Amino acid sequence: MNKSQDNKLPLENIVRDVLKTVKKEREIEIISKRFGLYERRETLEQIGETLGITRERVRQLEKAVLGSLIAAAEKGNIAGLDKFEEASLAIISSKGNISRVSTLTNALVGSLDKVEQSRVAFLSLLSSKLELLDDDDDYHASVASKKELSISKVKTEVTKIVETIKNFKEPKSAKDISEKANIKPLELTEALASVSKKLAFLNGVWGLVKWPTVNPKNIRDKIYVVLKENGAHMHFNEISAAIKDSEFRRKNVTTQAIHNELIKDNRFVLIGRGIYALKEWGYKQGTVADIIREVLREASEPLHRDEIVKRVLKSRFVKETTILLNLQGKTQFKRVAKATYALNDPEA
Repeated sequence: MNKSQDNKLPLENIVRDVLKTVKKEREIEIISKRFGLYERRETLEQIGETLGITRERVRQLEKAVLGSLIAAAEKGNIAGLDKFEEASLAIISSKGNISRVSTLTNALVGSLDKVEQSRVAFLSLLSSKLELLDDDDDYHASVASKKELSISKVKTEVTKIVETIKNFKEPKSAKDISEKANIKPLELTEALASVSKKLAFLNGVWGLVKWPTVNPKNIRDKIYVVLKENGAHMHFNEISAAIKDSEFRRKNVTTQAIHNELIKDNRFVLIGRGIYALKEWGYKQGTVADIIREVLREASEPLHRDEIVKRVLKSRFVKETTILLNLQGKTQFKRVAKATYALNDPEA
């Protein structure tokens, strides 16, 4: 057994010690199944059907047993709970005094196993030193130091962070958010942000979960994030490699799939052979001839070919000869002086 395994907190043993204080087998089964202490969690209805009692009776028994366990924990009558509290508080104190259950579980036992997470949540609920924030539509299940941070305070501060990010209208670093929302220290801002289901984190910045720049849900969004982060045009092979090396959760996509999405999405503009850029950077859809036509139309006067080349290259990553061939070989352009061109039909 390696050192990291030796340092794992024996959550199953602690839970077993907790359940030993419950006298009736039926009550142990209710608590075990309701909190998923050994397998998946079950509803009141499911447990009632198994035990042959009503949903309401299951709820009553659960409430009574929890009350007794919490009272015993407050008196220090549950073996092993103090070790759990001590280890948890040591971890939480370094994370702004609050941590998601998943993060805390991983730190305690080196695993994200769902049953282990359920055990952490259950033991936190019993503890007089910890406070559990239940998982719901707005918050991830989290554990806070009761002495340092109440759940009501957590919710107030998280709301403040969410509103601050909304006002920014773009993803920002924790440092920027901390300063604007006036939440100190920085670790607390990061911890609170991670608790909210309305926020997402990617590449060092926090944003609203609905923003693809921090929470890309499909290939197109991931392509957008990669190009945005790079800040310059990329070949589709480079984009594919960047996605594979990224922090995205699901990134096992083929180069062909990426190329297909680049073609379909009008956020991306083909500016060279296999090279793409973001439309928001000022690039426009169209052939090289289309771009020459746009350049001449915007100029409203004939331009020297060198100037045309210079302006087209701002929108297309192509060889100079490609621009000259289009300029000289298309009937929509006419030479009006030496190496100087205009639109053949400027009103069209």
